Amino acid sequence: MHSLASGPHPSKRVSARNLFRKTLALTCSIAVALPLLITPAQAQRGRISLVRDAETEALLRDYAKPIFKVAGIAHSEPQIILVNDKSFNAFVPDSRRMFINIGVLMEAEAPGEVIGVIAHETGHIAGRHLVRLRSAAANAQIMSVIGMILGAGAAAAGAASGSGQAASGGGAIALGAGSVGRRSLLSYQRGEEAAADRAALRYLNATGQSARGMLKTFQRMSEQQMFTRQFVDPYAQSHPMAQDRYNGLLREAQKSPHFNKAEDYVLQYRHELVRAKLFAFSSHPSATLRAYPRKDKSPAAQYARAIAAMKSRGKGAVKEIDALIRTQPNNPYYYELKGQALLEGGDPKRAIAPFRKALSIKPNEPQFMVWLGYALVGSNDNSKLAEAESILKKAIQRDANSGVAYSQLAIAHGRQGERAEADLATAKGLMVTGDFQAAKRYAARAQKSLKRGSPAWLQADDIVAYKPPNVPNRR
Repeated sequence: MHSLASGPHPSKRVSARNLFRKTLALTCSIAVALPLLITPAQAQRGRISLVRDAETEALLRDYAKPIFKVAGIAHSEPQIILVNDKSFNAFVPDSRRMFINIGVLMEAEAPGEVIGVIAHETGHIAGRHLVRLRSAAANAQIMSVIGMILGAGAAAAGAASGSGQAASGGGAIALGAGSVGRRSLLSYQRGEEAAADRAALRYLNATGQSARGMLKTFQRMSEQQMFTRQFVDPYAQSHPMAQDRYNGLLREAQKSPHFNKAEDYVLQYRHELVRAKLFAFSSHPSATLRAYPRKDKSPAAQYARAIAAMKSRGKGAVKEIDALIRTQPNNPYYYELKGQALLEGGDPKRAIAPFRKALSIKPNEPQFMVWLGYALVGSNDNSKLAEAESILKKAIQRDANSGVAYSQLAIAHGRQGERAEADLATAKGLMVTGDFQAAKRYAARAQKSLKRGSPAWLQADDIVAYKPPNVPNRR
């Protein structure tokens, strides 16, 4: 069992509870806090669809690490989270997290384009724009209220004097007040976007990287806006127009001694593999074969076709995946793919070996631990349950946001006759996914069988007492 559950000393129980509360706040905030900063089109009942992929996340961390360092936020390195959306977009809801759509990676032809996006979002975090934006939003609301008060006053004065014109004029002031406040806020936002662009340039220069990728992104956006620009009111936008951003950065970017620097070969290679992977997993197999035909012998194309084969034939694609592994015997993500094909194809026992291999190559990767724990539980071999429990707890210690890890841990506990521990693990998993009411029910049930005051009981108690913040589902 986990060491936190066996410590009898009161101070250890308190520290365990505090640790769990911190984890609870972090894991639940994804489901709760994000609607403040996403549009209704992106939100679905207050949540967005996320993607977990160890390979993609590792690449993004490597892109971001030097940027975070020069921006002075490496000590509190924001978590980069993938959003299951093919549009080219990224956003930061606070100083702890950066959300990047898979569309950014799929559209970007080179690492520099993604690094430019990360640099821009880092500019928002380092510049504390989100804190000031909330203040600006409050000021904009105040302006609207003042305008409505003035409008109401003018209307009352007009009515008292018998002047219908004055009364209608007061109504117009009141109706226009919200627009004045909103335009003030949008003007502020445009200024912050421009500041983030300039900060991104500084970070790229300081890390010896070219800004060509960032400029290419603005070119792409400008082309998309080409046919709508003439109908758009630039003062009613939260971001400067893409062509204006490009023009404003071009001259400064060209002054950098790194402007014509070539892309890093290793990062470019990894980028192409990730692009192919994301395309194959998010597209129909036939679309993947059209995009990566068999005549294309590149590693990225072979990867995409192996994934397409897995999606089509499950464990029947093992031959293709084995051929892929022979090209790079030390690539842990190829073994992960083989394990996934076997696990999802209904053969969890055979999936154990490739997941073990992946973990042996990259021993600290929590997502590999989750896969291995999943396969051990799925093997229906009771002798493997203790190992499954151990590896899943280890995964959760490194990544508390895995609902799958909690669900498989619950199964492992249940099969070992540990009903209360199974209920608590289920409750924790439900908290991660944002189903707070169901989580409270399972936690309350777990409490009945747990020793009062124990770390597990206290964690269940925290879930039962948890009150999610009341936030709107839109900006």
